[in-house]
Amino acid sequence: MKKLLFFVLSILFFNVTLSQNKALKITNLKTNKEKVIKENKRIQLKTFDGEKISGRFKLENNNIIINNSEINLADIEELKRDPLLTSLLTSGFLIYVGSVTAGLGVLIGVLVDSTAYWLVLPAAGMIYAGIKSPNINKNHKIEKGWKFEIINTSN
Repeated sequence: MKKLLFFVLSILFFNVTLSQNKALKITNLKTNKEKVIKENKRIQLKTFDGEKISGRFKLENNNIIINNSEINLADIEELKRDPLLTSLLTSGFLIYVGSVTAGLGVLIGVLVDSTAYWLVLPAAGMIYAGIKSPNINKNHKIEKGWKFEIINTSN
């Protein structure tokens, strides 16, 4: 029994240590700066056709698969990370502050001074910006010297 347990654990250990994961390596040709994005992370990309796609990505051969659409690396014009936590916090913050500003503008406008109704305009802009969920991460564009390639990484 001990030999069987040792055998199973050693197979699992070797499987974990020898397995390799794929990742997307982004290199700036001018500064030789490199960034690695592991598979199954959220990214946002734009193709040369103008199509914008965002979601978790998988890598196969020389292609990126996002939401069941397959994009060749040569067809990518720009790419950036799209972390879920950052997008939730920024959009939630903007919607919350916009709602509070609109509420205060209406409340102050009714009770104190009618010029406070002007606070509704920036509040509407904040709510709209929160709904559009801005991505403030750095954009990696081909025209600015960034190159994309698929690499194998060890855990």
